Amino acid sequence: MTTAVETAPAPEAPRPLNGIPAQPRPPVAETGPRRRLRPWRLLPAPAGTPFTFTYALVLLGTSLFMEFADPDTVSAALRASSTDVTHLAQSPVLVLVASALWIAGGITSPFVIAFVVVLTALERRIGGLRTAGVFLLGHVLATLATEIPVGLSVMAGHLPDSSLHRLDYGISFGVAASIGALAGLLTPWPRLLVLGGFAAMLLQDLIAFTDPMTSWGHLLALAIGVATWPLLRRRHFLLSGRAGAPARSSRSARRSATTV
Repeated sequence: MTTAVETAPAPEAPRPLNGIPAQPRPPVAETGPRRRLRPWRLLPAPAGTPFTFTYALVLLGTSLFMEFADPDTVSAALRASSTDVTHLAQSPVLVLVASALWIAGGITSPFVIAFVVVLTALERRIGGLRTAGVFLLGHVLATLATEIPVGLSVMAGHLPDSSLHRLDYGISFGVAASIGALAGLLTPWPRLLVLGGFAAMLLQDLIAFTDPMTSWGHLLALAIGVATWPLLRRRHFLLSGRAGAPARSSRSARRSATTV
């Protein structure tokens, strides 16, 4: 004996009105979870930003050494790490690395806050290896660009021989380059505020003429960071695209499932 199974009639397709073909329904906007403010992401972490975190620990150690060690010992260590013309001619790689292990002005320098915030934000966007590359690029090129003219001026007789031993150390050139690089990854208004505010501060230092070579070096390092925009933006957009690919594919799958 067979039983008849009743099937419900299929829903009718929407009919055109007055000869106008039916239009597809607009997609419903999907609302994801709201972004929460996470201020701790401004600080380096061993897992998220290992380069900045490790570097910050090294700088903390050298700053404490500057603060509490014997003054004569500190002075000797700083002079041995100075990227002056004499040291650059004798052991350039060693002093370029050593000079980046100290903070001019100690732990109270405004470049400390800039280092932590800027390098953390930059590393979260482009990774530790490229962040280290930007920092070193600004540190090395700006140092050479300010010290080589000093050596040439001494050779020409425009500066005294004591200029060959000018004390020069610190992280400021690398931080300035990192600020310039990070600005290229920001939206237009924050980019304008960061570049304009920092450049105005550097120009004020240059006008004060307290240390013109260092002031020119900061401006040059900032320009070096800006010059890295094309490469860093391409890398940043590639990483952003990979991060957004799973979400986009899942939304596409849901849309296609509803149309089947």
